[in-house]
Amino acid sequence: MDHELFLFRHGQTEWSVNGRHTGRTDIPLTPAGENQARAAGLTLQTLRKGPALVLTSPRQRAVRTAELAGLRIDERTEDLAEWDYGDYEGVTTPEIRKTVPGWTVWTHEMPGGETVEQVTARADALLERVRVALADTEVILVGHGHFSRVLIARWIGLPATAGVHFGLDPAGVTVLGDERGEPKIEHLNIPPS
Repeated sequence: MDHELFLFRHGQTEWSVNGRHTGRTDIPLTPAGENQARAAGLTLQTLRKGPALVLTSPRQRAVRTAELAGLRIDERTEDLAEWDYGDYEGVTTPEIRKTVPGWTVWTHEMPGGETVEQVTARADALLERVRVALADTEVILVGHGHFSRVLIARWIGLPATAGVHFGLDPAGVTVLGDERGEPKIEHLNIPPS
């Protein structure tokens, strides 16, 4: 692999502040989230070596984050959408645990949402496409917290549920690469400058 893959989580939203699961709901960044996106753009400038292919989730929080970071978006794709939380959209983990004790995104099903198998298949298909592009250019994926954590896990050959072990803050940047052909995490969750 000749280039690096950058995962860039969108900036803060009202729902990320209060812990509501935000998949399909298209909500804007907070003013703090806009500032985070601008600052993360500076971080990306220091990490990047050249031009990049930029893909974003079509949700406004991801698109606006990319724009404020100074990125030229090449494609908006549902392939980068957040994990579909189904009936748990807009609900917090403590609220869900009132009826499903011990519930987490990583260990339990989401009624009406994506299964772990569906999220894994989506992540694997996206990473296959990205690996081809990395032969020619760096790639920046602007997306969401849980799905980006799945991408990290799948990049290094772990099950999607291993994403629980990787934290990603709003507007955090992760750099994925390889070492002699073996996928590795170069940097995890670099905060905005």
